[in-house]
Amino acid sequence: MDKIIRERAEQNEHLFLSPNAAFADESLGRVRHEEECPIRTCFQRDRDRIIHSEAFRRLKHKTQVFLSPGGDHYRTRLTHTLEVSQIARTIARALALNEDLTEAAALGHDLGHTPFGHAGERGLQNAMAKFGGFDHNIQSLKIMTKLEIHYPEFPGLNLTWETLEGTVKHNGPIKKTTSAYLKEFNKKYDLDLKNYPSLEGQVGAVADDIAYNNHDIDDGFNAGFFSIEKLRELPFIDRIVADFEKEHPGCDDDRLKIYAITRNMIARMIFDVLRNTKENIARHKIATDNDARYLKALTVDFSEEMKAEIKLLRSFLRDYFYTHTSVARMDMKSQKIIEELFNVFMNDYKLLPMELRSKITPQSKDREAAEIICEYIACMTDMCAVEEHRRLFDVHTRF
Repeated sequence: MDKIIRERAEQNEHLFLSPNAAFADESLGRVRHEEECPIRTCFQRDRDRIIHSEAFRRLKHKTQVFLSPGGDHYRTRLTHTLEVSQIARTIARALALNEDLTEAAALGHDLGHTPFGHAGERGLQNAMAKFGGFDHNIQSLKIMTKLEIHYPEFPGLNLTWETLEGTVKHNGPIKKTTSAYLKEFNKKYDLDLKNYPSLEGQVGAVADDIAYNNHDIDDGFNAGFFSIEKLRELPFIDRIVADFEKEHPGCDDDRLKIYAITRNMIARMIFDVLRNTKENIARHKIATDNDARYLKALTVDFSEEMKAEIKLLRSFLRDYFYTHTSVARMDMKSQKIIEELFNVFMNDYKLLPMELRSKITPQSKDREAAEIICEYIACMTDMCAVEEHRRLFDVHTRF
């Protein structure tokens, strides 16, 4: 097929995007060279590979805050990822950045998350403390470069340097790592770990903050953990509700007020990021995509005023949502499941599935075995982990 479609898309990037955007035809490429797709840019291809991965589909059954399936209306790790992607695309488009790269980084940012959300991650961090630790961003990199097997020519999805960089540096520069995998991979394919990711990668990270800060208001209210009246103790929330009641006198539907709160807060955060980022770009004279990487601080970020509001909101959610008795009990049990699975497998490799047992040889070191077991557990969905634990520890469950 004629490659003119892709080339036209690449030309349009140079016509319509900001000079500090990442351009597809200037990508640093893939670990393994491939012929370009005739109709998609390299970043569009990355996005599509992520969406079609098994790891992406598994996010449907992984916890955001509530154990999946904890209710049809609560966020899962997948719906959270889709919300992040939507917000990230909106910001990227407004800043004239590369929307395709931004979307790829946003869709891939949580591929490596464990079952049971952050409770599961704490469980694997504890279990792997002697073996280099665990970080879901590095697990995402493993999935993209090793664990997803779709092609006979290479392991992983063979994504571009820019997508891998935006994923592994989702939380910012990595000054020091105990991950043997990241160290070895970085020797072969330098991801410039000590500096910030592209502006597109930074947009994906701030969109993550916007998404979870606001959908946790919605989920916490739906769960009955706090009321509108309690939320109104936050001054910026009170102003939104007061405006809503002024515009809609007599409306006492709290669900409609929650929707008003979340959509107003999302909009306020997006506009704040846009204003602050444009000021940072002008202040630091950022002219190319590399300029932002070598600053000493984020370019795409909230203003100090918005950070203060977010701090208050996070404190409220911590007190009334994240540490609520039902969530705390669920987290305790979830973490225990992960730690007990890891320990039982480490103590007896014969309990592992046959395809994994074959990877652990008599010559394997404990650290190598731990990495294999950790990867296996991290890829599980919530219910897969629960069922595996039940099969191993409940004498009344069939093997």
